[in-house]
Amino acid sequence: MKKLINDPRSVVDESVEGFGLAYADLVKVSTDPTFVVRADAPVVGKVGLVSGGGSGHEPLHAGFVGRGMLDAAVPGAVFTSPTPDQILPATLAVNSGAGVVHIVKNYTGDVLNFETAAELAEAEGIQVRAVLVNDDVGVEDSLHTAGRRGVGGTVLVEKIAGAAAQRGDGMDAVAAIGERVNSNVRSMGVALSACTVPHAGSPSFDLEDNEIEIGIGIHGEPGRHRIPMERADGITDRLLQPVLDDLGVGAGDRLLLFVNGMGGTPLSELYIVYRRAAQVIAARGATVERNLVGNYITALEMQGCSISVLRLDDELIDLWDAPVHTAALRWGV
Repeated sequence: MKKLINDPRSVVDESVEGFGLAYADLVKVSTDPTFVVRADAPVVGKVGLVSGGGSGHEPLHAGFVGRGMLDAAVPGAVFTSPTPDQILPATLAVNSGAGVVHIVKNYTGDVLNFETAAELAEAEGIQVRAVLVNDDVGVEDSLHTAGRRGVGGTVLVEKIAGAAAQRGDGMDAVAAIGERVNSNVRSMGVALSACTVPHAGSPSFDLEDNEIEIGIGIHGEPGRHRIPMERADGITDRLLQPVLDDLGVGAGDRLLLFVNGMGGTPLSELYIVYRRAAQVIAARGATVERNLVGNYITALEMQGCSISVLRLDDELIDLWDAPVHTAALRWGV
């Protein structure tokens, strides 16, 4: 294992500390327990947005803390859910009396720990609503998950719900916007290689040099098929067609197309995937009105990508276009 680390046991703490130093104008970092909040939190009168999950998926979630997106992020150990003892103080730190919305990826540990933290917060008089993200169509009758996983669509839920909270929507309205995004987004990913979790020291799963895994999760969970390596257009078709079919995309639909890198794939290859995906969508008679290409929800140094498609309407477009100022996403400011 070759990694730029000092000690496998201190990777998350040292990384979060460095992130706080690099973006001191945007965030404040707590190290005991570990969480990140926007520098001006709590914002008076504003609904607080909190998300989190295992580390190793950067820039998700801490990279999206700031004006127009999340108020706090709670990073767990690498590929491990954050604990209620982290989530509760993050919730308290962003509460201004308008309530707090938790955005939770559908992984068992994340769901249970956010539920526990919400109960503890409500016992202290704070209203909490949760939005569950479960956009991964790669899951079919899986024995490894309870329902579909939350993957690339999480970024879109956080951006659009964050914009709703920033414009002054109430807690129930912000949660409803987040749920609307989740119900209109689907995703699917591919792994060309495994990643190595620092404290494990070896690849998290085995793939032969000529093999790829279609439909894999962001922690290396099994996908739909393990097949021989193909050309980029063929792989793109295998990811995109189930996404479009599940979402029921047809002529006249207005879409956001998101091609996300898993951490070990160069942008040049992501653009090749985007090119083919845009061609396939155009052939269906739909229109890509907004897009995003880059590394936004990763799996350490895994090679591969995911494709997410979100069906848009005028309000979702306005919220997507709204100003955002975070470490990893910034426009309109």
